[in-house]
Amino acid sequence: MNQYRHSVVLDVEKCTGCTTCVRRCPTEAIRVVDKHAEIDTERCIDCGECIRLCAHNAKKAMCSKFEHHLDYKWKIALPAPALYGQFNGVDDVDEILQGLIDIGFNDVYEVAKAAEIVSASTRIYLKTERIKKPVISSACPVISRLISLRFPYLKDNILPILPPMEVAAINARAEAKAAHPELSDADIGVFFITPCAAKVSYIRNGYGDYKSNIDVVVALNDIYFQLLGAMKRENAPTVSSEAGMIGVGWASSGGEATAILNDNYLYADGIENCIQVLDSIENGNIPKIEFVELNACIGGCVGGVMTIENPFIAKTRLQTVRRYMPVSKNFLPPDTVCVPPEYVTDSLPSYTPINRLSENMGESMRMMAQIRALRETLPGIDCGACGAPTCRAFAEDTVRGLVTDGRRCIVLEQRKREGECAHDGG
Repeated sequence: MNQYRHSVVLDVEKCTGCTTCVRRCPTEAIRVVDKHAEIDTERCIDCGECIRLCAHNAKKAMCSKFEHHLDYKWKIALPAPALYGQFNGVDDVDEILQGLIDIGFNDVYEVAKAAEIVSASTRIYLKTERIKKPVISSACPVISRLISLRFPYLKDNILPILPPMEVAAINARAEAKAAHPELSDADIGVFFITPCAAKVSYIRNGYGDYKSNIDVVVALNDIYFQLLGAMKRENAPTVSSEAGMIGVGWASSGGEATAILNDNYLYADGIENCIQVLDSIENGNIPKIEFVELNACIGGCVGGVMTIENPFIAKTRLQTVRRYMPVSKNFLPPDTVCVPPEYVTDSLPSYTPINRLSENMGESMRMMAQIRALRETLPGIDCGACGAPTCRAFAEDTVRGLVTDGRRCIVLEQRKREGECAHDGG
């Protein structure tokens, strides 16, 4: 099995071992060992919380630079709709799209346009008989990976439609080859401008057995600074946006859910809130609904760790951008009864449990008993001083043989010393 390639990495030289990321990681993927953090690649979901919280900038997401990939003959930009909310005083998307052309791209295909196609396809899919509901959006890669690690019974609830960035890549490449038949696949470079780290990992690893059609991923906050200069022009932009309110609305939490055009949905943002919703779905403790949109980042994609603007300010700016847009510019033919097959995927992530102690059931039960017994001896204050997020996690690390000499419960040791001193004094 191929190892999952992550985009979130640690700069050891900047890490002080402060344990902030340890205590806030939603999957307990981080430990402090030898005075610096270590990331468990099997547990990491690339949600970016550690990047967001680290006061020392010791965590970062690996991305490509646009200028390092100029050898493609035809370069296509796929701007995420979150890009539109980053600029102050911009109320016309065409200014941003023209800016992308001016900095060196040959063409632009809006991910917001593809989002409207996905929304139309989702509305059709929800009418399909015998599908498992509620249907859970597949747009946020963090949620899909989280389900594959922790919620195996919800795997069949995932929407089997490719996310907008992938639909945009497929259509952009097809349009480029139709307009320029002299170009080969190798001549065409499809560049996705991402607001978050998880989408970088998605493109590196694919989706299940599906290989991404995107060639290069560049960070939104990198392209932003290049666009600032390019957008200071006197002449009017010539590129015309092909997206409407629905597509641009995908940048904010709730945009995808409201696009199904009925009230039978739920949406949530923030990774901890999403975990609670998934728990409720798995336990059957939610109202009868058809569709669930979950975004790991607060505010949705505008809250990604590779954005510039505060997500709530960006959302407000998007409201200005959307004001004079049509509801949608992209529809499926009125007689469409099935989702177009080119947008459907049956390559869903496989279940890879992160809590399994051993492949042998008897061994797992024995280890579980040891963990429980050790946990009862620990103070239970979950201080993180041992390098693990909780006392239970420290007990598990100990039983698994992952605890080095540098990791110990200092609270327990202090209590033992105090007990010994009291005994000696008596």
